[in-house]
Amino acid sequence: MILLQSPSRFLLQILQDRLLSPDKGVDLDCHSVEFDDVRYHIQFSMRNPHVVVLSVSLPIPPPEAIFFDGLPFGAIEAIKAAYGAVAQILDPPKDGYNLTMKLNLLKLPSDEEQRQALLVKIASVREVVLGAPLRFVLKNLATKTVAPEMDQLIALVHRPKESFFLLPQQAEKVTVIYPMRFQDSTDIVLATSFLQELIESRRTAGLNNAPSCMWSPSPPLELKGAPAQALTANAGFVTFVIFPRHVEGKKLDRNVWSLLTFHAYVSYHVKCSEGFMHTRMRRRVESLIQALDRAKPESEKSKKSVSGKSFKRLSLNEAHSNSNS
Repeated sequence: MILLQSPSRFLLQILQDRLLSPDKGVDLDCHSVEFDDVRYHIQFSMRNPHVVVLSVSLPIPPPEAIFFDGLPFGAIEAIKAAYGAVAQILDPPKDGYNLTMKLNLLKLPSDEEQRQALLVKIASVREVVLGAPLRFVLKNLATKTVAPEMDQLIALVHRPKESFFLLPQQAEKVTVIYPMRFQDSTDIVLATSFLQELIESRRTAGLNNAPSCMWSPSPPLELKGAPAQALTANAGFVTFVIFPRHVEGKKLDRNVWSLLTFHAYVSYHVKCSEGFMHTRMRRRVESLIQALDRAKPESEKSKKSVSGKSFKRLSLNEAHSNSNS
């Protein structure tokens, strides 16, 4: 299965191009939209070619998710820790955006490897900002502690007006719960089947160290006290239980991104499965038509119209060749 990548390829390509030729570029004003309605606005000016202005718009949070000045809990601290002196947060941000940063490319590290790593981190601003509260909780889990302000059910936004939930009440584990919602009836059926297969695959011997995973059609008991509108899910609820061993060292970054984009991951594979089945059905129909054409004798293939003129029914391959010519 394909995993979504954290860095925005749009942002990373623009930053790399500007860094290679800062004095030969032109004024740039670009917009980009990613999955789950995350939008970027990046600006360069030749009057100051080493400065980049990057604005980020996040999904609209549902009522149960708490934002502080338009950003999730801990986002400002996460930005400062990730980018240091390279990024300056502008207050207020540009209209229509949750965050605006001024990036000074002259302050990037001189070492090529470190500079490239920081560019990738800038292109991963979505993970840095939206994943800040999740990272905070999982960091505490790694040290087997629970922050006083994070000892109850926490709602985190991951899609427009939709959230998933964390329950870090115990120092030894964090429970992550996703209400799975889809608009199309076909997507609901495919997603339900996909999630049930995912639960079954977790039981294989090679995945003993993976987080435990559960699916249920009704809200789990951990969501007791959550708002009623957050407990509606037409594809059921998925629960992961994360232990300290799952967030040790480099595992932390990988699991923050995987948990943050789990719904998008499922949606991507549902759409891929739907497209694959449509392709198989079209090929099957074409093969059946070809079989029917071969089964008919030549005398039946040539017929006469009311006016007495004869015509011949074309096979599927002949029809394709005539339309191309």
